[in-house]
Amino acid sequence: MQNVSINRRSLVAGAAGLGLAGVLAGCSNEGDGSGAGSASGSASGSAFMIGGIGPTTGDAAIYGNGVRIGAQIAIDEINAEGGDIQFDYNFQDDENDAERSVNAYNNLKDWGMQILMGTVTTAPCVAVSAETNADNLFQITPSGSSTDVIGGQPDADGNIATPRKENVFQMCFTDPNQGAASAQYISEQQLGTKIAIIYNNSDTYSTGIYQSFLAEASELGLEIVSEQAFTNDSATDFSVQLNAARDAEADLVFLPIYYTPISLILTQANSMGYAPKWFGVDGMDGILTVEGFDTSLAEGAMLLTPFVATATDEATQSFVEKYQSADYGDGETPNQFAADAYDCIYALRAAIEQSGVTPDMDYSDICDALVETFTSEDFSFTGLTTAGEAATWSDTGEISKQPMGMVIEDGVYMPLA
Repeated sequence: MQNVSINRRSLVAGAAGLGLAGVLAGCSNEGDGSGAGSASGSASGSAFMIGGIGPTTGDAAIYGNGVRIGAQIAIDEINAEGGDIQFDYNFQDDENDAERSVNAYNNLKDWGMQILMGTVTTAPCVAVSAETNADNLFQITPSGSSTDVIGGQPDADGNIATPRKENVFQMCFTDPNQGAASAQYISEQQLGTKIAIIYNNSDTYSTGIYQSFLAEASELGLEIVSEQAFTNDSATDFSVQLNAARDAEADLVFLPIYYTPISLILTQANSMGYAPKWFGVDGMDGILTVEGFDTSLAEGAMLLTPFVATATDEATQSFVEKYQSADYGDGETPNQFAADAYDCIYALRAAIEQSGVTPDMDYSDICDALVETFTSEDFSFTGLTTAGEAATWSDTGEISKQPMGMVIEDGVYMPLA
């Protein structure tokens, strides 16, 4: 499989199996969202206080619960080692709502949080990252992929609307990288001659990927024959968007959206006899879990991702086995959000070791030391989502790591050959 590296704002060539010349995202600790929630104990009694925020209920719960459990596995492993670095963990439900997410953040501050691993979804993460930045509390998000999460990124006109939030870092790829990488892959593999796009113009995540995909597609000479938007309020009937794509004779539809509307789009396309190729981004991960969805309709659908649960390396197999155990996911297969959260915790441990911070330090002092470490030239991290390569962070907060591709075959995610 070919892997390609994402580095800052640029697309870095270097793929081998994907053929892509550019680049591209039973635990006891869940809070109830109204208070501090319960927290896991530490072996030493002197632990770093790690907070987490994400949706564990509602339409986006598959992402939040994946993050909650993935981080819990890493914390339990680290605490079980009995080393000098121990963690207390408190995860709060925000129902994918920005206001609730800020409330959860304040609850976690009252609990004594020193580091935030979250939030999970984009709009809440943008809101909470403004709070952590004002407080100078270190934040690493497993999946908040908008450039507004980290700030400091120029728009299409070169203007920077949101200043850099120097305390905030991402484990996931940014939205522009996902959009550009998808266009690169479609072009390199010659997947479609006429391309339609269906996106959610009421969602920052979707519009960010759409805009970068469109710009890169133009550079590559891809023919975009239809661009159709919807909103959260109209995300049930996609007949207008699908008819436009079919009438334009699109043979590939790019879907920079989450899996719930994708399941409806594929179902409605099937009912009208329209069967193009489908290409998504990390938000597609989860489509096979939608209740009542005919998963055969997703056969052949493709997306780029940093993690494939069916990979055969020892680290992935061990994580999947543990995640599926009764103590954690109870039979569920981990998605990339779970793996990114697992990596967040281990990256934090590595940075804590290198920086020399201790649990008795003020969270602002911890933040300053971790920022210095994450951006230093001699700090790197290799984990589940880095394709066996060492990942690094720039002073923009963006990660440089290797993505992978997956395709749905026989009802499971498989690595692209």
